[in-house]
Amino acid sequence: MLLNQSGDSTSCNWRFPFFNLAHAHFILKMAAVQGSIVDAKDEADIKTEPATDGFGNNHANDAGVLSASPGSSAAAGNNKPAAGAPEDQQTLLAVLQFLRKNKLSESAEILRREAGLPEEALDPKGADSAGSGLGSGADIDGGDASALLSRVTVSAPGGAKAPTKGTVHSNSSAGEDQPDVNVVLSAYSQQGDPALYEVYYSGLKKFIESVLDCHRAELSQVFYPLFVHMYLELVYNNHEGEAKAFFEKFSGDQECYYEEDLRILSSLTKKEHMRGNETLLDFRTSKFVLRISRDSYQLLKRHLQERQNNQIWNIIQEHLYIDIFDGMPRSKSQIDAMSGSLAGEAKREANKAKVYYGLLKEPEIELPLDDEDEEAENEEGKPKKKKPKKDSTGSKSKKQDPNAPSQTRIPLPELKDSDKLDKIMYMKESTKRIRLGPDNLPSICFYTFLNAYQGLTAVDVTDDSSLIAGGFADSTVRVWSVTPKKLRKVKTAADLNLIDKESDDVLERIMDDKTASESKCLYGHSGPVYGISFSPDRNYLLSCSEDGTVRLWSLLTFTCLVGYKGHNYPVWDTQFSPYGYYFISGGHDRVARLWATDHHQPLRIFAGHLADVTCTRFHPNANYVATGSSDRTIRLWDVLTGNCVRIFTGHKGPIHALAFSPNGKFLASGATDGRVLLWDIGHGLMVGELKGHTECIYSLRFSRDGEILGSGSMDNTVRLWDATKAFDDLETDDFTAATGHIHLQDNSQELLLGTYMTKSTPVVHLHFTRRNLLLAAGAYNP
Repeated sequence: MLLNQSGDSTSCNWRFPFFNLAHAHFILKMAAVQGSIVDAKDEADIKTEPATDGFGNNHANDAGVLSASPGSSAAAGNNKPAAGAPEDQQTLLAVLQFLRKNKLSESAEILRREAGLPEEALDPKGADSAGSGLGSGADIDGGDASALLSRVTVSAPGGAKAPTKGTVHSNSSAGEDQPDVNVVLSAYSQQGDPALYEVYYSGLKKFIESVLDCHRAELSQVFYPLFVHMYLELVYNNHEGEAKAFFEKFSGDQECYYEEDLRILSSLTKKEHMRGNETLLDFRTSKFVLRISRDSYQLLKRHLQERQNNQIWNIIQEHLYIDIFDGMPRSKSQIDAMSGSLAGEAKREANKAKVYYGLLKEPEIELPLDDEDEEAENEEGKPKKKKPKKDSTGSKSKKQDPNAPSQTRIPLPELKDSDKLDKIMYMKESTKRIRLGPDNLPSICFYTFLNAYQGLTAVDVTDDSSLIAGGFADSTVRVWSVTPKKLRKVKTAADLNLIDKESDDVLERIMDDKTASESKCLYGHSGPVYGISFSPDRNYLLSCSEDGTVRLWSLLTFTCLVGYKGHNYPVWDTQFSPYGYYFISGGHDRVARLWATDHHQPLRIFAGHLADVTCTRFHPNANYVATGSSDRTIRLWDVLTGNCVRIFTGHKGPIHALAFSPNGKFLASGATDGRVLLWDIGHGLMVGELKGHTECIYSLRFSRDGEILGSGSMDNTVRLWDATKAFDDLETDDFTAATGHIHLQDNSQELLLGTYMTKSTPVVHLHFTRRNLLLAAGAYNP
């Protein structure tokens, strides 16, 4: 963080990378952490870090004011650091020599002039003599920053702790190499009185409870991250008794949706427990994001200034990112709607990127006339219907959607003749589709897996509803035909040579009738199968497993074609692109991977989640991928660039179901908290909340025309919601999008169209047929 010593909070002098002793301490600590070596990348990070207060706003002089305490070497408002004290001079000289050693002579000269030191200070001999004159005995020319570090951290102005490498790269994602545990945890080293932690926290709590109601809800957001970091500081510094007392006194004040996190935190009672704990490292390396109005922020800042509460201020600076907005403070209900994720809310700027959510233009395929139409044409000399020229469902719009990506933005597979035939079948069936609505609900057909002692873990149905597949905990995948047509394998190579390849029914002749059966079992995985997905052309099936692999199976030979190895841990979900060829997988290693069927290495690795990627879903235009995670966030990724373009927070538990609306504008998500949340992809906002389920939601699906949303849950019910009404009632103006204010109507009961109970079968999959019949599936649980 760059401090402008002029005291001007709105400007920043970018010429000077280092201004005072705080930056000297920062450089020395970086040197100690990295073995006195700063590589070019880290140096660039240090030099270009913007002049913010850690809250995302330019209030650069605030830190100087707050850290100015009796005993600090620099007073607030002083334009130059007081370098007269022997210890301070020695620190500055050590930093000067460190900069020269790393060939940063320009920075060294700027620091020397700013500190008012003579030119001889840059001369190694002069520095040595100056050091010896001070009687320190430290080997400054040798850059022994480690030896100086213990003294520097103790005498840091106002008790401020310099950030370590773990905080400089605050955006480091889970997919990258994790920072060294010792480096991450060392930031909790402090010299504060452990007995005062309760006093500090109680004082802030008392202040926040005394402010006006409109500010109280916003300021109460700081309780949870402060509580966690103060507890961890106590544990790290071996104050076990004080840590236990602190936890017992204040853990009950935290929001109920952090209950699981607090349970894990309560098990960390010793310094040794902190090493290797993933949850802790996540919390430590990612800044907790809070969204607060400017008025509420000013209240908090003024209170901490008046009380000289440096312990809390240091935590806010190092571990929190406060996203300040202008306007009225948010209400408790508005904050609760967006809170609950592992790292707080999403930054507003994270949802500002342009997203091309429109649909791709469908290829123009002539729809052949039916027999009766041909007869009508013969009799009257003109066609009875104009299907070939105009079919609202099949050909979509002739004009390109302005919100759609270009057709060539990502390479898509060309349509084969079999694909065109399938498109024609789809268009024909679409003409017989039932238009759903509140007064015309779909019929529901439930497929119950009986005697599924193998443990049903995943289900999928082909787009034409002809096949259903189940993944099981015994590591098998089973495929059933749900039509009278039985499953057959292709004949052996020897038998294929005897077939007349020019015959009209060659596709029928290549199938071996001797292998016909109602189901097939696929063996190959060495652990439970957690996700399966049919390809759009029904020729392939994907499965992912605890064994860390994704397998591609042929539905012509019912054998495994490829095993994709990239994940190091269990893979929880996988899904084919709407156009085939590409597929996505997500797992325990916290990343999602994009693959192509003909590549054994992933094309993209989407890293950013702080916990397991539990579900994945392709956008209808195949240019984006949505991932849900145990960190209680949903991310939208651009397939072309690999960038995260949306972060949605609001769920209070791990996310297990995602579904895009058919028009690509909206996303629905379901989680263990039993809520269905609706998201506007273009504006990056939550636009609806559907409450009614009492258990985890495992399946979501929009009807083919997007009129109805179906949800399936572990509470043994299927619920139907009026999606049209939920989205038509939206009032998304520019102010709402800019501030992140949302006004969710509590209208779940109005939107609920029906609840359908099973006897004792959790619903794990939903599927709308091309004619809008709803298929549901699950394993009977006696």
